[in-house]
Amino acid sequence: MTLKKNLLYLALPICLFSVSNNFSQANTKKPSNPFLAGSNVTVDYARVTSKDVEVYAKKTIADVTSKIASIKKQKTATFANVFGAMDDIRNNMGTASNNCFMLNWVSTDSIIRKKGLASYQLLDSLSTVIYSDKGIYNKMKSFKASASYKQLKGNKKLLVDDMIEGFERSGVNLNAEKLTKFKNLIKEIGELSSSYSNNMNSSKEILTLDEKGVDGLPENFKLNYKVAEGKYEIPIINATSETVMSNAKSEETRKAYHIKFYNRAADKNIAILDSMVKKRDELAKLMGYPTYAAYSLVPKMASTPQTVWNFLNDLISRSKEKAKSDVAMLDLEKKVELANQSAKLEPWDIAFYKNQIVKNQYQVNNEELRDYFPMQQCLKGMMDIYQKLLGFQFRKVQNPSVWNEDVEMYEVYETGKLKGRFYLDLFPRPNKETWFYGVNIVSGKGNEIPVAMLLGNFTKPTKTQPSLLSQKELKTLFHEFGHIMNMMSYHGEFSSQQESKADFTEAMSQIFENWVLDYGIVSTFAKNYKTGETLPQVTFDKLLQSKKVGSGLASIQMLQRCLYDMNLYDKYNAANPVPTDDIWKATDKQLGVMDFYVPNTHYQANWIHVNTHPVYMYGYLWSEVYALDMFTQFEKNGLLDTKTGIRYRELILSNGTQRDIVKAVNEFLGRPSDNKAYVKSLGL
Repeated sequence: MTLKKNLLYLALPICLFSVSNNFSQANTKKPSNPFLAGSNVTVDYARVTSKDVEVYAKKTIADVTSKIASIKKQKTATFANVFGAMDDIRNNMGTASNNCFMLNWVSTDSIIRKKGLASYQLLDSLSTVIYSDKGIYNKMKSFKASASYKQLKGNKKLLVDDMIEGFERSGVNLNAEKLTKFKNLIKEIGELSSSYSNNMNSSKEILTLDEKGVDGLPENFKLNYKVAEGKYEIPIINATSETVMSNAKSEETRKAYHIKFYNRAADKNIAILDSMVKKRDELAKLMGYPTYAAYSLVPKMASTPQTVWNFLNDLISRSKEKAKSDVAMLDLEKKVELANQSAKLEPWDIAFYKNQIVKNQYQVNNEELRDYFPMQQCLKGMMDIYQKLLGFQFRKVQNPSVWNEDVEMYEVYETGKLKGRFYLDLFPRPNKETWFYGVNIVSGKGNEIPVAMLLGNFTKPTKTQPSLLSQKELKTLFHEFGHIMNMMSYHGEFSSQQESKADFTEAMSQIFENWVLDYGIVSTFAKNYKTGETLPQVTFDKLLQSKKVGSGLASIQMLQRCLYDMNLYDKYNAANPVPTDDIWKATDKQLGVMDFYVPNTHYQANWIHVNTHPVYMYGYLWSEVYALDMFTQFEKNGLLDTKTGIRYRELILSNGTQRDIVKAVNEFLGRPSDNKAYVKSLGL
């Protein structure tokens, strides 16, 4: 998942975080403020103070204000002095905003986190003002009416059209009263969103268990969370969820964990989400749209809510019967195991009984498989694959200046030339953002070196063993690193065109999930950390076969989230808003598979997508159609075929929005794109 924030113009939501200023390891002269070291010099993060963050944001605001005044003074509007200048402004503000917001997410210093958020909000407020400025907008319209615009072709013409649309979607044509309301709504939504995230990230829920409660959990897992004889305290975080829900024999344990997990920050975030949805609906109607979904979808590939509804309903019709069959299978497994025909499958049972079938019928123990996938080994193996495939070389930076000692830094080269840098912040810690992201830190515009960060919350190493990845975590690692490669690949002229459309973004990393389904690939790094034994092919083959267990139910659960997101933002009734808990109930009824909603739980209070990525969930499935179609080229030419990989990098990863996405995909495929590979993958 990439991080998106509505900075500058809303038509092209940018993937926040730009760590311009890449500090040269050989440079011994350090500026007083690490953020002001100059272009392409790494930020000396270890020295950053809260004052540095504040000064950096204020200096950026002053510089941008001066540049805006310069644009408005231009007598004749040209592409360079209006659109080129605005792209420079966007890039500079993006870099500063990204740094500030990133530190709010990852810093271990509470004051830096606070100043990072406050500084980001100042910059965000300025962007709202800029993109509703009629003086600049009139300069743009003047240029579009000129003969020079008619001579534009390709990405420059797209940039002009998209930037003007962005201004229009940012309220520039509203009257003074409505524009003031628009600005206030943007500010209020931003503040609510930040509060929601901070409440999530500061949640410290713990499940206390006795020996009976931890029965079935791996011994090393238990040892890690043992606080006294017969007493265990398990944190309710993403890194513990899969292990507990798939392995705890006690239904009481699974139910208690499930309820706590889906109640994180609910005491505050339910009210915040209610207010946020209401304000987003007000903003959409202010802009002349019937719903926020309609407003949000305009710049995306899907374009309209009806397109999304049709897409989702088609997938539901394809998945529903297999999902029902899966529920019946898991329900029977529970009845048999408990020797109780009255037992009924509950939401907290799904992962456990699926895992029981996988272990008993396929002889695959996913917890034991972790021994073959230590993080550092997986990282090296994965990087070797990406380097071979994309023509890159990665070099680890020794003793980098970073915000936490766990963070690693790499430089990316191509034929000896520095092409980018990325950071790996892989493990959970208190007050850190709790989800998984590919975070864009510098766009890579022109001669600028792109910088990115993989923000993860993978299973942490312990005193007795390294970080050992589950199959789900391995897939996530390949996926998120795909986002990093997307960011490293851009070398376009304009920052504004660096990121793809929101409902295609995931495709560029989803495609790489297929590499972990090939034994020839996985066997290069899947080696038992204790014995050095390579994962046996017979085990891997059984693992692949076991993936069909519950596949229809997994599809429906994903569709449940897509429907919730759309119901929340496309069916909102301001006069009589439906309680957000009730939307889960309605969605279950709409699907007709099983009751997924558990009374007194509130997933919407700790689900980052409905907060920072509204009207986005369908995009995972929309993107997957393209991802699997593009993967057919690698199936044909070889999963390590460098020629195909570099074509993919240049045509798809480096494109952003410099040219039409469908045309770029069709050129890569050598034919019109279709959904055949996706439909086949469903196995329904």
